[in-house]
Amino acid sequence: MSNQLTRRKFFKTAAVGAAGVALFPQFLASCIQNKKADGDGILRLGFIGLGQQAMYLLAGYLGMEGVQVVAGSDVYGVKRERFLKRVNARYAETGEEVAVETYENYKDLIARDDIDVVVIASPDHWHAFMAIDACNAKKHIYLEKPLTFTIKEGQMLRQAVRDNGVVLGVGSQQRSDANFQHAVKMVQEGRIGKIERVNAYVGAPPKPYDLPEEPVPADLNWPMWLGPSEYLHYNAQLNPPISLDPEQNEQFWGAWRWYKEIGGGFTTDWGAHMFDIAQWGLGMDESGPVEVIPAGYEGTQFLTFKYANGVVMTEEPFNEQKTKGVKFWGDKGWIEISREHFLASDESLLPPAAEVSEGAYETQIPHLENFINAVKTKSDPVVPVEIGHRSCTVCTLGNIADDLQRPVKWDPATEKFVDDAEADGHRLFNKSYSEGYTL
Repeated sequence: MSNQLTRRKFFKTAAVGAAGVALFPQFLASCIQNKKADGDGILRLGFIGLGQQAMYLLAGYLGMEGVQVVAGSDVYGVKRERFLKRVNARYAETGEEVAVETYENYKDLIARDDIDVVVIASPDHWHAFMAIDACNAKKHIYLEKPLTFTIKEGQMLRQAVRDNGVVLGVGSQQRSDANFQHAVKMVQEGRIGKIERVNAYVGAPPKPYDLPEEPVPADLNWPMWLGPSEYLHYNAQLNPPISLDPEQNEQFWGAWRWYKEIGGGFTTDWGAHMFDIAQWGLGMDESGPVEVIPAGYEGTQFLTFKYANGVVMTEEPFNEQKTKGVKFWGDKGWIEISREHFLASDESLLPPAAEVSEGAYETQIPHLENFINAVKTKSDPVVPVEIGHRSCTVCTLGNIADDLQRPVKWDPATEKFVDDAEADGHRLFNKSYSEGYTL
């Protein structure tokens, strides 16, 4: 029997109930309200990267009690102006007196002693540099996914977080979604039997940069935008134009994510969500695949990940609509989950219904609240750095295999390739940076 939730019912999912306590103790513990933090009990936030994703996050954080947004940083002047306008308008509505500053260089923001938390929503090639600098400045961090651009960067960031005793939460929001939690709970409780295979559809890998050169806007510091990355000429698709008068926000997502020089394509953009859920369901949060085979290799139709326990995950559509999501196949049934639907082989596997949540996906689920409460309680959030790194590694391994156009073997215990000097030297494992940049 196949059952489907409508989009409306999907967003009416219940929070995790008593039955889920054993599976999600870390999540629930960090959602418990704690006593006020040191001083006045206010957590002061600074935003690094003020583009489209940052605006969604800003809307969520501005609505939280005990949180003040006091600073923002971006290399694009008009984005700094938009940020300042929105934050000041919010505090004018609430009657709060909050001094808000903006900076071109993120290091000036991190240097402020009064900032407790930084929210990093920059392009991927900057993630490790900004986050490690924030760790060394003893700032707590909310970092957008994918965690880092290379695997080595993820290893270094993981170490920096633990060495400095800061809290880092990753923007893999689906782990805070009750529907995804329910799906994983059903899988891990054995409700569909022994897992044999997984479809995790995310989309195409990145391609070489091929956009034509265009003039750089006067208020955009293009060399600073590139930072540690190799030089690329400017094109407006990389940094979508906005205006304040009349107000017009981004009309599309920054195209840097689709080009291999500075992004990971859909493999990292959506893989950091869907491969992440597959890893979670398979109990691989501290491990990963042992072999990755690219699509097109000796008749392999889809990017394929093999795990030591025999489970095979393919980046394969599970419906005609090519919905981005995950389908777990067990020997007693199946579960299919996306942000818009939940399908199962039996009605008993479906999640309960709850009230509708409105707004952007980031604010429909308690992911941001979970992170803030983790900071207050000095505990791990639902997606700590270790999980973010392991899920990011799966994505990056997929892109390395695709780039090499052959299988790669991986040891998840040592986080090293198995007898593969070419993969060891791949730029997505450990790259060289532009002059003046080192980690």
